[in-house]
Amino acid sequence: MHVAVVVRDYDEAIAYYTNVLGFELLQDIDQGNKRWVLVKPRGKASCSILLARASDDTQAAFVGNQAGGRVFLFLHTDDFWADYAAMKVAGVRFVEAPRDEAYGMVVVFEDLYGNRWDLLQMKPPVSAS
Repeated sequence: MHVAVVVRDYDEAIAYYTNVLGFELLQDIDQGNKRWVLVKPRGKASCSILLARASDDTQAAFVGNQAGGRVFLFLHTDDFWADYAAMKVAGVRFVEAPRDEAYGMVVVFEDLYGNRWDLLQMKPPVSAS
């Protein structure tokens, strides 16, 4: 499965997602007037992101605001504190302090365009007895 994220520029988006967030670049295929660029979180992630450059003013208006200011994407982790620390060092902009919720540890961050993400480590499910 792919999720499209509208970006201003392919190369700046690739640099951010790979160098700052630590994602893998899966594909970067020149298709003439556009490119097919796929990135994904390292590890066993089953979803990848299609970095789609805005092709007109209407699309450009949605760069960084694809969800109307709400959290748009969820980056799951098995080691919240290590990933949080690494992301801070890499320059990720967090919009709040980490919080311990009933479902797990979470913190909201913004990508280079302002799209909001949750960095999230889920708590193990409680089994019914």
